[in-house]
Amino acid sequence: MKLSDDIKQMNMTDKFIILEQLWDDMSKNVEDYRFTPQWHLDELKKIEKKENECALNFSDFEDVKKRLKQQK
Repeated sequence: MKLSDDIKQMNMTDKFIILEQLWDDMSKNVEDYRFTPQWHLDELKKIEKKENECALNFSDFEDVKKRLKQQK
């Protein structure tokens, strides 16, 4: 496939349009887990379980920014 040569010749706008179309098409198959590593699915299950048990702690965005600035 010579697609890579064609892509190199495209301008950035066209590349983003193609990328958006690819994501739109791929998102129609979100239930297809063939390309999702098992450990991703395991982590999502852990988070979902914690959420259902109300065991997740969320931070305010401003608090997160302050903590990140303090780490510098």
